[in-house]
Parts: sequence; C-alpha cells; structure tokens
Amino acid sequence: MNISPIPKLNTERLFLRKIEISDLDTLFFLRTDKIVNQYIERPESRRIKNKADAEVFILKTLKEMENNKSITWAICLKEDAQMIGSICLWNYSEDLQKAEVGYDLNPQFHNKGIMGEALKMVIQFGTESLNFKTIEAYTDTNNMGSKRLLEKNGFQLNSDRKDEGNSRNVIYAFKTN
Repeated sequence: MNISPIPKLNTERLFLRKIEISDLDTLFFLRTDKIVNQYIERPESRRIKNKADAEVFILKTLKEMENNKSITWAICLKEDAQMIGSICLWNYSEDLQKAEVGYDLNPQFHNKGIMGEALKMVIQFGTESLNFKTIEAYTDTNNMGSKRLLEKNGFQLNSDRKDEGNSRNVIYAFKTN
C-alpha cells in the first residue's frame, strides 16, 4: 500500500488534511484536555506532557505516514484551515485487511455531527481506496458518546474480542460485505 500524497477528504462542512507540524498547539490541547481525554488511557510512552512531546508525536506520525503505517488527518471546518480535531487509520494488520480508527475533537465542537461526518468519509476511504475489510474502534465502555457515534455509523460491538491493554475498553467493528 502506497498512499502518497495523503489525500485531502471533503465533506459538506469539513475538509480533512494531513496533520502538520503547524498543528502543534491544537494537538497539544487535544492530547492534554481533560474533557477530550476523560475516557482515554494511554501507555506512558504515548502520553504528551508538553509541547516538545507534541512535536515528537507529530514528527513520529508524519514518519509513519511516509512509511505507509498510518494516516492521520486534521479535521478542519471548510471555512477555516485551523485543526479542530483529528482522525486516523492506524494499527494495520499484517495482511492489510484490518485497520483501527481513532479520533478526538475539541469539546466546543461536540454534539454538532462533525465527528460523524469525518468518520463516514474515513470509513469510505479506508474500505474503498485502501480495501480494508474491517475497521475497528476501541472505546471505553463508559464513553456513551463514542459508542453512539460508532453504532450510528455501522459499527457493531464485537463482544468476542477484548482489549488486552485496557480492560475498560470495548471493541467495535465496521465490516464490508
């Protein structure tokens, strides 16, 4: 799989573009805000404590994209290139049949349908352009907003699978026919 350049994706209200080093302040906010992270448990190695950590994270993410290991988009409103959230496809299976989706959004944009719009576009790209057969999402069992978002977008709870790294997570899957 060779994805270069990272495609810009457009929806009615949004455009998704490749994350850039210029997104540092927003990414730092998203990775440290208590509301955004209330249901996210990251290992110490993936925690961001300061802007230097955020820069390292972005550079690592850009390298992974360059090496076709993941794609991370900045979510932007059509009228403003300022990042308001992010969405990614990552953790690809070795046979490239499965990927994981992850997302976050500035709380001032919650409950406006923005993440649903972005998720639909990323699912479409992941299944039609990258030919993933399954896209998984791991979410905290208490994160009702994320669970509703996933269910509304065709994901189904996979009660047979467990997140070995976090017993509070449940795994949802979107499968192509």
